[in-house]
Amino acid sequence: MTDIPSAPSASRPATDVPDRIVVQGIQFYGYHGVHDEERKLGQRFLVDVEIRGDLRAAGRRDDLSASVDYGRIHALVMEIGTGGQFRLLEALAEQIATAVLKQVGVRQVTVRATKPSPPLPGIVAGVSVEITRP
Repeated sequence: MTDIPSAPSASRPATDVPDRIVVQGIQFYGYHGVHDEERKLGQRFLVDVEIRGDLRAAGRRDDLSASVDYGRIHALVMEIGTGGQFRLLEALAEQIATAVLKQVGVRQVTVRATKPSPPLPGIVAGVSVEITRP
């Protein structure tokens, strides 16, 4: 597990750090939803994960050990998204955020979980839930 060096101090919250790594559009087929049909038939989901931290050392040294391996973030999202069932997007996002914080070792993560084809009447481009955890 790698922690981004020079993480913000208590006097400087993580949201004040301008550097970000964003892994966006992670797609998987999952069996999540409130309706029985959603959990039985499944559907496509999209997840974006953003972590914040000071990336100067990684940029200067060109060294992955000074940064975060976004392949690990992708693997966690896939494992959680395809490995269980959640009724709510909020629960899916929470599990992903918790895993990234613990297993990747970052100090702040934002997760957006999107259901691109929600079972709603009419035309809807999608429904998303976005959470940020320190």
